[in-house]
Amino acid sequence: MTDTTAAANDQAQLDGNVLFYSRPEPLSSDLHGTLGVNPVDKPYAFVGASHVVPLTVTEFAPAALSYPVVFLGDNKLPVAVMGLRQGENLYVRDDGDFRAEAYIPAYVRRYPFVFANDQVQQRLILCIDRAAPFIVEGGQAPLFVDGKPSDYVNQAMEFCNNFEQERIRTESFVKLLTDLDLFEVREAVFTPRNEKGEPGEPQKLADYFAVSEDKLKALPAEKLAELRDNGALGQIYAHLVSLLGWDRLIALAFERARQTGQVSGNA
Repeated sequence: MTDTTAAANDQAQLDGNVLFYSRPEPLSSDLHGTLGVNPVDKPYAFVGASHVVPLTVTEFAPAALSYPVVFLGDNKLPVAVMGLRQGENLYVRDDGDFRAEAYIPAYVRRYPFVFANDQVQQRLILCIDRAAPFIVEGGQAPLFVDGKPSDYVNQAMEFCNNFEQERIRTESFVKLLTDLDLFEVREAVFTPRNEKGEPGEPQKLADYFAVSEDKLKALPAEKLAELRDNGALGQIYAHLVSLLGWDRLIALAFERARQTGQVSGNA
């Protein structure tokens, strides 16, 4: 689970590689004036091939009820872990929808829209993934009406604006934890058992960054109070509690393996 380039590079360059977006184009009435959105049978099928999805810090608590929330890469990008190996998402069913009990991250819900950085004019540009299968000529929900953005697009713009604010807040949260030297490298390990219940050789599922409970406890009282007062401490505990979710992932992997007749591999 160490190859996180696509997930970690969501700084939305127009020519960049952004997870889920294969043909991002700046939204314009000239290019997309006749396009619209149609309902689809598999709304989240595009997530099915990704085993991690980025999160914002305010999502830690709801996401923790469904997934391990871990930090990946040099930038310590927070993600929800949805599978034990690349290319397999254990929470997206064959019908292209999430399991009913699973939290759906905002990163997923904003699709097919995304902001791109215009570094020349120093501004954000709303883009759309032209490869999204539900974006079609004459779709039921138009992108533009009389040459102006439709209500659908305006709502998407507001959602992306909120997401951008949360993304910046998340970067500040990660920087705070980094400056306090709270991160440590951890391993997710699975110990298989034979038919007699005897433990076998432990198998490493993933390497990731997590907050060290020992380092957290060692902080001065005034630093702990500061984390409590700015809300960071609650998010830290949500992250730590979420790590119990590795067992849930393993159980889902076995369930998927029984259904498909395959053995799930390592991350």
